[in-house]
Amino acid sequence: MFAGEWEDILEQTKMAVLEYAPSINITSIDFEASIIVVYTKDIDFFTENPDVVKQIAQKIRRRISIRPDPSILMDENEAREEIMKIVPPEAGVSDIYFEPETCEVVIAAEAPGLVIGKEGYLLNEIKKRIKWAPKVIRTPPIPSRIVTEVREFLKENKDMRREFLREIGKKLNRPVLQGENWVRIIALGGYREVGRSATLLMTRNSRILVDCGVNVANVQGNEPWSGIPYLYVPEVWSQDAFQNENNPFKYLDAVVLTHAHIDHSGLIPFLYKYNYKGPVYLTLPTRDLAVLLQMDYIKLAHAEGNKVPYDFKDIKEMLKRTITIEYGETTDITPDVRLTFHNAGHILGSSVAHFHIGEGLHNVVITGDIKFEKTWLFSPATNRFPRAETVVIESTYGGKDNFQPTRKEASENLKNVVQDVINRRGKVLIPVFAVGRSQEVMVVLEDYMRKNEISKVPVYLDGMIWEATAIHAAYPEYLNRDLRERMFKKTDNPFLSDIFVRVDTSETREKIIDDQEPAVILATSGMMNGGPVLEYFMNLADDPKNALLFVGYQAEGTLGRKIQSGVKSVSLPRKGTMVNIDINLQVITVEGFSGHADRKQLIQYITSMSPKPNRIITCHGDNENCEYLAGTFSYKFGFNSISPRNLESIRLY
Repeated sequence: MFAGEWEDILEQTKMAVLEYAPSINITSIDFEASIIVVYTKDIDFFTENPDVVKQIAQKIRRRISIRPDPSILMDENEAREEIMKIVPPEAGVSDIYFEPETCEVVIAAEAPGLVIGKEGYLLNEIKKRIKWAPKVIRTPPIPSRIVTEVREFLKENKDMRREFLREIGKKLNRPVLQGENWVRIIALGGYREVGRSATLLMTRNSRILVDCGVNVANVQGNEPWSGIPYLYVPEVWSQDAFQNENNPFKYLDAVVLTHAHIDHSGLIPFLYKYNYKGPVYLTLPTRDLAVLLQMDYIKLAHAEGNKVPYDFKDIKEMLKRTITIEYGETTDITPDVRLTFHNAGHILGSSVAHFHIGEGLHNVVITGDIKFEKTWLFSPATNRFPRAETVVIESTYGGKDNFQPTRKEASENLKNVVQDVINRRGKVLIPVFAVGRSQEVMVVLEDYMRKNEISKVPVYLDGMIWEATAIHAAYPEYLNRDLRERMFKKTDNPFLSDIFVRVDTSETREKIIDDQEPAVILATSGMMNGGPVLEYFMNLADDPKNALLFVGYQAEGTLGRKIQSGVKSVSLPRKGTMVNIDINLQVITVEGFSGHADRKQLIQYITSMSPKPNRIITCHGDNENCEYLAGTFSYKFGFNSISPRNLESIRLY
């Protein structure tokens, strides 16, 4: 495939390396997605002369990585022993694991500075002796099963991934089509609705799918195709696929995932079930959280007798083809599109995706879900970009009266509600999303109970909350500075407070329900569409001493929205039989904990954006909210703003 093109690039790289390092023994040069990797047995030269790598990259105008030839790497077991000889015991090394894909060794320690040594002396010594490139991290205060399993799975599939990344690199360097250039997007899901988010970004040379989610409120029992995006449009779904290569997504170049919530990530494994072979670009925490939530989505669906259009093996196929990038890192994802992720402030690893198309042809920002305010967990969403002609922005709270309290006001309201229920000896049931709202509510409750502003009672965590919290602990660099500093103080880490009690068996759940003592229960799912929250609700709903406390958005059509709207009874399945549940407990909504920006913040996000965009496209909101926000940007601020429907196509350039 265009061998002459990419072979020329590799030859140019070799010449550039030899120009700046003429005596270097180059063993091989190859593509690794957008990076060109040079392997050498003379790795010490580049360790001692780091500026040479920058000079080579500037010369060839490409990202480059110099790595040791695998033949000179010390055996992993020997290298582990050597590291422990070099690093002082006071460093508290808790884990050492190797990443053959990048020739790196990760050293987790309680005192990272003691591993690095004065002016990096110990780190350089490790590198010289074992040849692996050392990377030092602080020991996560909470171990994560998912993080460990994902890491091991990728290591097991390192050879497949190496070949996959090599092929991606070749495709990125294919020649672009000449002639008239254009840019357009197609609304495939999540436009004038919340759920099944999916946007196709197209150029003359590229087709990029941004998010591919499920609308869990619209999934119809045994109909696995309900609640999913419009993937069968001809721009996405190859009509001759089953007669040809059995790959309906063969023309799709890349998938970009803004964050892990199921309404954005839930259908990506489906693409791999139907033989999509391309990459998914996402942040590290988004990768691990997406696997966690997708696996739980399958388990919940099976438990409720619903079908899912993919299986666990399809999640593994997705995982094999993930490419992680950090905030602020720019990478080529097609021959004419470069992607940069920025903090979105929504959940751990959530991203605002900035697409630079062509050589300055057009720049598109797709916000995903954003929070434009500092929260207990995250810094506000980024709205500073080199260029941004078009912005696709969420509108969950874009309606006329969609204003929310500040985080401080929301916390005070939560405190008052919880204390009132405790005073009357009741239980507070809080439906939460495992990722994001759970951790924020945990931090708030811990803060008030530590200060004795809420009576100290057990706070039960049911569902995936603890594992999701462990993943937060694994990626502290994605949290705001205040929380990050607290997490690494054993006596001050809010998540390790003794008020929190993990629930992992049905027997424990029954004991909590039968116990007459007051308590707070955080349980998934956040919109009450399944999960352990339903068992608690069915058993606590009849008692007016108890309270059901909503802290997150309840989408149209969900059980949570129905209860929030004031229904007095609902029918729910119990042991295979539908039963009527009378709702006598107190139903309260505490606004301000949402991970979505409210109307004021959405307007501030755009009006304070630098540079100012030319066009605004609203999505991810109820029909009225999307239209109203678009109208505000048009009539009040003079932007060219529209609110398209699903299946509409908009030419941007």
